[in-house]
Amino acid sequence: MQELIDMLNIPLGVILPIIAIELILLIMALVDCIRAEQTNGPKWLWILVIVLIEILGPVFYFVFGRKNR
Repeated sequence: MQELIDMLNIPLGVILPIIAIELILLIMALVDCIRAEQTNGPKWLWILVIVLIEILGPVFYFVFGRKNR
């Protein structure tokens, strides 16, 4: 419980850029995945990975999910 309380004392100036980067990555990955004609694996699975795995989901999609043209 103390760890949670300590986490809440993190300055907002530190958290906001991380949240902004996460949102930008999420939107870019979703748009790219939806527009892509083909992906490595099922497209619906990549959308779930992008949405459900914070920060790493979009990174995994850009590294492993995009199919080279």
